[in-house]
Amino acid sequence: MSQTHLFSLPQSEPAAADRVTLFADVILPLPLPKLYTYRVPFELNDQVVIGGRVLVQFGAKKTLSCIVAAVHETPPKDYQAKYILEFIDDAPVVTQPQLKLFRWIAEYYICTIGEVINAALPSALKLSSESRVQLHPQYVSEGTPYPLSEQEQKIVEALSTEDGKALTFSEVGEILGISSFHKVIKSLIQKDVVFLFEHIADKYAPKVVKKVRLAHHFVAEAALEGLFEGLASKPKQLDVLMRYIQRVPVYQNEHLNHSGIEKAALTSSPHLSPSAVNTLIKNGVLDQFDQIVSRFPLDENEGNQMPFALSEAQTKARDQVLELFGQKDITLLHGVTGAGKTEIYIDLIRKALEGGGQVLYLLPEIALTAQIVTRLMRVFGSRLGVYHSKFSDNERVEVWNGVLSGRFQVVVGVRSAVFLPFDSLSLIIVDEEHESSYKQYDPAPRYNAREVALMMGTFQGAKILLGSATPSVETYYQCRAGRWGLVQLTKRFGEAGLPEIELIDTRRNAQQGQKKPSHHFTPELTAAIEGRLSQGEQVILFQNRRGYSPFISCLDCGWIPKCKSCAVSLSYHKNAHELRCHYCGHHEAMPRECPACGSRAIRAMGFGTERIEDDLKIMLPEANVQRMDLDTTRAKNAYQQIISDFEQQRTNVLVGTQMVTKGLDFGNVSLVGIINADSIIHYPDFRAHERAYQMFVQVSGRAGRKGKKGKVIVQTGDPQQPIFDKVMRNDYEDFYEYEIAQRREHMYPPFARVIKITVKHVEERVALEAAVLLTQELVERLGRDAVLGPEAPYIFRIRNFYLQEITIKLSREHTVLKHAKAQILEAMTLVRDEKDYRQARIVADVDPM
Repeated sequence: MSQTHLFSLPQSEPAAADRVTLFADVILPLPLPKLYTYRVPFELNDQVVIGGRVLVQFGAKKTLSCIVAAVHETPPKDYQAKYILEFIDDAPVVTQPQLKLFRWIAEYYICTIGEVINAALPSALKLSSESRVQLHPQYVSEGTPYPLSEQEQKIVEALSTEDGKALTFSEVGEILGISSFHKVIKSLIQKDVVFLFEHIADKYAPKVVKKVRLAHHFVAEAALEGLFEGLASKPKQLDVLMRYIQRVPVYQNEHLNHSGIEKAALTSSPHLSPSAVNTLIKNGVLDQFDQIVSRFPLDENEGNQMPFALSEAQTKARDQVLELFGQKDITLLHGVTGAGKTEIYIDLIRKALEGGGQVLYLLPEIALTAQIVTRLMRVFGSRLGVYHSKFSDNERVEVWNGVLSGRFQVVVGVRSAVFLPFDSLSLIIVDEEHESSYKQYDPAPRYNAREVALMMGTFQGAKILLGSATPSVETYYQCRAGRWGLVQLTKRFGEAGLPEIELIDTRRNAQQGQKKPSHHFTPELTAAIEGRLSQGEQVILFQNRRGYSPFISCLDCGWIPKCKSCAVSLSYHKNAHELRCHYCGHHEAMPRECPACGSRAIRAMGFGTERIEDDLKIMLPEANVQRMDLDTTRAKNAYQQIISDFEQQRTNVLVGTQMVTKGLDFGNVSLVGIINADSIIHYPDFRAHERAYQMFVQVSGRAGRKGKKGKVIVQTGDPQQPIFDKVMRNDYEDFYEYEIAQRREHMYPPFARVIKITVKHVEERVALEAAVLLTQELVERLGRDAVLGPEAPYIFRIRNFYLQEITIKLSREHTVLKHAKAQILEAMTLVRDEKDYRQARIVADVDPM
């Protein structure tokens, strides 16, 4: 931790003429088009390391940490290089393979390398900088002749509580209870009462536990007996000492005492007195000390599970994968749901580790890591690291450092794990490779982790295994073309068979005069749920919409509440009794009456997962119903708890959004219900049918995985849709042939690269004008056939910004693509430089999902 004043003077140059003047190109975590060059102080020449962090001053007041990308002796031509203020690391925190990958990401996804670094580094590895106030030394020694106002006096009193105490601007505001506090600070500065400085703090902090051990002079047997005699009249202290001896048998081995035990093991015990523990410490019987511990404690007993036996089909598939790895770098393992792909992955990971390489195992959702990690930990133990956004900043740094040090040889993670500092990858597994969750939407870089993983493998010479029961059309096309290997598993593991799929026509039921389905369930689905639960089996219900209902409406005048910032209706969430926007997060109280006509006839329209859960609890009062969606999984361990409850059959029915479709393995699930299939199919996007097919097959695959005969009930108003026939026959080949023909005809991936450019502005007119100008520039550079638009998207306003979209279709030839991206960037820059459009935001999304 260090403190740097806002205006640090450049360090003077040593007189020695024989010393080399070095300059460092650094990557600032900002969206800047170029790297900045800083001068290395002579005395620090030997400390500069590529990939290490340094502290620099950027602009007049900002102090930032950044990554050294290159070191050379050439000063910048256009500006005077400032000095590097401080070297933070003496070893790289970003490896050379990472820097190469980050440059590729910036170029391919049309963003800056600063944006890549900002996304890649855990927050705790990025230094924070903010202005702070502290008492002026002159005021401390002499006071001030100027009178202080009541507000100023409050600040002085707060700063006087400790020597050298400093306050952040936000803390000053909290003390005064006002938002406009800058005038108070300015007045104190003018009176020489306080001064400002920039406070730089490395936010990573190791985990420290307080431990205790028996004082050294009591370890000898005679001394210990004397201690027991001395405490005979103090039973509470004696109890503490007895508990310590039970936990640390110093009689058997004096050296065991050195490590001691955690103080909490004594103070948190309901049978021991915390004050007695503290008294023993105060009297010198116990020594208290701090010890830095890992947030991922090693356990040498873990990871010794005996190798499991692969089935004949799994063994054959594993051998085919290894054979193809000898010929191709990328192979697809296409196996039906429940075929046992995970066991094959584990066997391949074991072989990769035996060869001394690192392994990255990517999953699309945090929800999957809970189940997978438990299985992998039994095999690989402390060699396994886990990396995802639900971890704290400090936990993410420990995994980062663990990969650097070689402690974690296998990492399981979601898309952000592609940024970890691997340097000797031998195997990358991308499970459920078709998933759109691998795509980052906002902010930049808008990367696809699957594509980044492919490039990582190319740079590091690693083999890549893609796995899916429903591969993406682009992936299967590469296999069909012979560029990638293909291995297929056509049967489920063991005795399990594929589930029976039944379509329920909701419109026909209504036409035949049947009652409207109660609680959004047809009679067939209701009877099936009750029947399966009566047999002690479990049920999964899928509805791809969270909340209680998509919108509310006044039955008298038709009023529907809209988001003030987005062109969408507000969704009703019953538990919070509020309306929410699922795009910008705006929320407001549920109105008691219609603000348009005053009527109280306000009703929730449609249904989401929350309403289904609510209705099920009324229909099935004896059943334990849980919900898994974005609202119920915000807490760190929420996924794990929901999955654990369902695995151990404490939950009978699990209601969820697409989270429940992704690779979860539950042995007692015999029924899956898809509540509203039509909402998934009818979506204005060229991938709509592909996503629908994948989602239907994946959620169906949760049923009947462990020998029980599974059943899937699909509620739809249009059972004649061709996609249902393909799902019922589990005929991926037929689906692929239909879809690839459509893509070829309309020139969509894999026959073209698509780049979507979105123009945003708070004024609708300006957004359209800027988009029209950008389209003209793009047409001049790329041709009319390559550029479509501009047009307003289905949701044309989000977060107060009006949107216009331009779609670009490019040849897949690499050199053409690279040149086209340079032309796109040039056109975007030209529009941004126009005076009228400088406030417009222009975002490029390469390979949108």
